[in-house]
Amino acid sequence: MEGATGGLVSTLIGLPIFESVWVLWLLIILSVISVGVMVERAVFYLRHSVDIFEVRQRFAAMLDKGDFAGAIKYLQGFDSLETNVTLFGLRDYAKGPEAVEDLLAGAMAKEKQRYERMLSFLATLGSNAPFIGLFGTVLGIIKAFKDLAGNMSEAANSVMGGISEALIATAVGLLVAIPAVVAYNTFKGRVKKQSANAELLCRTLLAQL
Repeated sequence: MEGATGGLVSTLIGLPIFESVWVLWLLIILSVISVGVMVERAVFYLRHSVDIFEVRQRFAAMLDKGDFAGAIKYLQGFDSLETNVTLFGLRDYAKGPEAVEDLLAGAMAKEKQRYERMLSFLATLGSNAPFIGLFGTVLGIIKAFKDLAGNMSEAANSVMGGISEALIATAVGLLVAIPAVVAYNTFKGRVKKQSANAELLCRTLLAQL
């Protein structure tokens, strides 16, 4: 029975999945994807930002004059979370403040989905990359002890060399996770700030209605 179990363990350890190299490649691929997401999101937020104080000042001035058509045309010149949400309710201003408020709430939820796209990937990667690296380390240590069992005369070199290589996976996992977490928190903060700015414009519209 013990011989059969030992044979099964030896067979499993010999499978490619128990090599730590593929874990390193997986982490490298994930890191490339995460960098791509970071760059794409950074460019997106940069292109879809507005000077909220200037926009609100001109927007409020038009509403004070009752120039709703001019206000609609003005906001259409931007493509940002703040202006898109406000514009969605502004187009139906004739329906009254309660209806407009409902429209604004729905537009806010929809627009936030656009701005938070791919952020869940960064959060998931930041949370799980260290565990993926740890998994690679465990596989490397298993292989090191397998080599130790097969070559006792070079035990020290075999184990120490294998463990040092295995720990690289943990280091790479942390290297992938830390930037992803930083980027996620930064982008979430950006979305939160723009949502607050959108609330300011929306309240400006509702106050006029």
